[in-house]
Amino acid sequence: MKVQKQGPTPFVKWVGGKRQLLTELEQYYPQNFHRYFEPFIGGGANLLNLLPKSAVINDFNEELVNAWQVVKDQPDELINLIEQHASNDSKEYYLDIRLADRDGRLSQMSPVERAARFIYLNKAGFNGLWRVNSKGQNNVPYGAHKAVNVPVDAIRNDHQYLASNDVKILQGDYRDAVVEAKENDFVYFDPPYIPVNQTAAFTSYTKNGFGLAQQEELRDLALELANRGVKVMLSNSDVPLIEQLYTDQQFHIYHVQARRSVNSKGNKRGKVGEVIITTYGEK
Repeated sequence: MKVQKQGPTPFVKWVGGKRQLLTELEQYYPQNFHRYFEPFIGGGANLLNLLPKSAVINDFNEELVNAWQVVKDQPDELINLIEQHASNDSKEYYLDIRLADRDGRLSQMSPVERAARFIYLNKAGFNGLWRVNSKGQNNVPYGAHKAVNVPVDAIRNDHQYLASNDVKILQGDYRDAVVEAKENDFVYFDPPYIPVNQTAAFTSYTKNGFGLAQQEELRDLALELANRGVKVMLSNSDVPLIEQLYTDQQFHIYHVQARRSVNSKGNKRGKVGEVIITTYGEK
């Protein structure tokens, strides 16, 4: 029998999610900090592992951020609507719900309706992906499954955490999300990763890409924050470019292994090299 983890866990499966890296990340958390910032929140595995009493979370993906807000504010209504989607689940139904971002229905939906659609598409879509085209429209095909997993416990547990602590939810540029970061605050950056090889494209979770220029901007922001006394942690893929980008002596690079499950080819899933970078001292 599989033992369920007690407490908050991500309510969506997210490419690059940190569930498989948590034991490594924990080793490099700062001993003490005031407020926690996570500008690329995604599924929020690190936030829900750390459970800070005061936090600012952000993502550029509007549908994802809306879902976080609804989990915080309207968990029961959200669960009911996802269960309705699940009970109607079929390939035809999925494709019709997916079409809502093309035929105008999405703009007419309430926040809770949008969040239920988002989570249903994430659970029923191929391999738990959320992917959009250049117009911001979901284009993930229907996934093979016996039944849609409605994340009732995750939504309720995440709601309990979000509603009982000081968690500010933002939607926008990651740089704007850390404007309030002060000395002894803790910022964790989990950006779209640098491709491991030339055939691995930068995956587009939002309408804007995250290329080399953005990776350099992120590095510069990490240094700027560190110079203000903020404790910064970053994660990324373990590629030679990392050593070129993070040459400043304030950066400490740790090489770790993480198991990745979101891959279209089953034989490509497995342990991959990643790095954890900190600005607050050697272990």
